[in-house]
Amino acid sequence: MRSTRITAAVAGVVLLVGGLSACNDGSKASGSGGGGSDAAGGDKAPQGPVEALKAAKEATAAKNSAKFDGTTETTTSNGRFKQTTKGGLDWSQGMQMNVENTLTGDKSPTGGKPIKALYTQDAVYMNAGAAMPGAGGKPWVKYSYEALSKQMGASGTAVKDVLDNANPSQPIDVLIASGTAKVVGKEKVNGVEATHYTGTVTMADLSKNLGKEIRDAVQKQLEQGGAKSEKLDLWIDGDNLLVKKEEHVAGKMPTDATAFYSDYGTKVSVEAPPASQTMTAPAA
Repeated sequence: MRSTRITAAVAGVVLLVGGLSACNDGSKASGSGGGGSDAAGGDKAPQGPVEALKAAKEATAAKNSAKFDGTTETTTSNGRFKQTTKGGLDWSQGMQMNVENTLTGDKSPTGGKPIKALYTQDAVYMNAGAAMPGAGGKPWVKYSYEALSKQMGASGTAVKDVLDNANPSQPIDVLIASGTAKVVGKEKVNGVEATHYTGTVTMADLSKNLGKEIRDAVQKQLEQGGAKSEKLDLWIDGDNLLVKKEEHVAGKMPTDATAFYSDYGTKVSVEAPPASQTMTAPAA
């Protein structure tokens, strides 16, 4: 059923934008990291990785919006999938997004077609480029977060939970809390010099602040894939802003995710589509 396929894409976009890092409540992170002494960027006095990352966390969070370009490749029981998401993020009042998502691979739930999506404070609006059967010619479908929880169980509930925490400062906080952060060196990201940080984050740490139902589902999935930790790499530019993130999960179901952030402070339109063009998806 097309509605079911699209709801699967709803969760996929959120997990790509937020990453596993967004499952952690970063406000509780206060760990200390390991070696290295390079600063976050520019000609500032040398700092340890934790101090530099804390400065980057504050600067990144304060910007409230940015452009996003991300790709995830993952292996599941249904085969290998590749998901790309591009658009704008606004976290001034919880994460809201205006993005286009494409999921390709064997048995792709969306058939490889781009899907436009608006994530507002109370609902997700999906537009697959054509009206759904029985929708009266309306191209947009509205999924309230309550409806997603009923339709998708823990996966649907996770959409809102991840959105509550998903902004570019969260993976910085997670890396700090891991106690493993270290500096790799200076590298170019889209022509801009940035400092590369790396560390290892345990799956238990990533999921410990989720609700029990979601935490159990995440842990079950991770156990099936044989993964106990992820490698997290961050690149911070001379303005103390996150410009690139990579997450690598090994095991039987490996996942590799790369995200680029740019144009911090940009205006992002998250206005819901007109009612005349919108069908409300029925709750399961």
